[in-house]
Amino acid sequence: MTLHSDVAELLAGAGIVDVDVDDAVADEHIRSSAYQRVVSVTASSRSRDRDRAIVATILRDPIDIVSKTAVVALVDKIAMKVTGSAEFRQWSAELLPEIDKLKTEGNREFIRRRIHDWLFHLSIKDGHVPTPAELAKVTDWMQRRLAEESTSLTVLALLAESGRSKKTRNIAQNRAGNRKLRTQ
Repeated sequence: MTLHSDVAELLAGAGIVDVDVDDAVADEHIRSSAYQRVVSVTASSRSRDRDRAIVATILRDPIDIVSKTAVVALVDKIAMKVTGSAEFRQWSAELLPEIDKLKTEGNREFIRRRIHDWLFHLSIKDGHVPTPAELAKVTDWMQRRLAEESTSLTVLALLAESGRSKKTRNIAQNRAGNRKLRTQ
């Protein structure tokens, strides 16, 4: 497979006809934008059957940061769409063999951590109450996201006390205080 055939296949599979394949091959910015559009179409599909093949194709891109960014976007979009942690765990497990093929270890680890973060987030949505030790294993990004979005007073209290950054602790504390006022 060549980059040209990979890009052409991704665009055609997503029904994107307004991107010039030669331009995308020549310019990683155009290609990155095209990948983002492919990811959006892929994530909006009801079927997850082609996701692994799409990820494998994107990860063959010669510029790791371009492929990593697209795969992370897909992980984020699917995590926000699934019905629970079990569905996401199964979906992400199918991608891990492809992710392990990334050349740069840091990029592989970044995607793996993002998947771990989303599994943590989804388990909380499923009703799991995390411990401070579990909270310490997720990234600052996920802690902040939970502080900004969680509706659980227990989770907000945990973040207010054990969040890694002062910003996260403050957000969680303020939101927990506001929720207490609204529920009284």
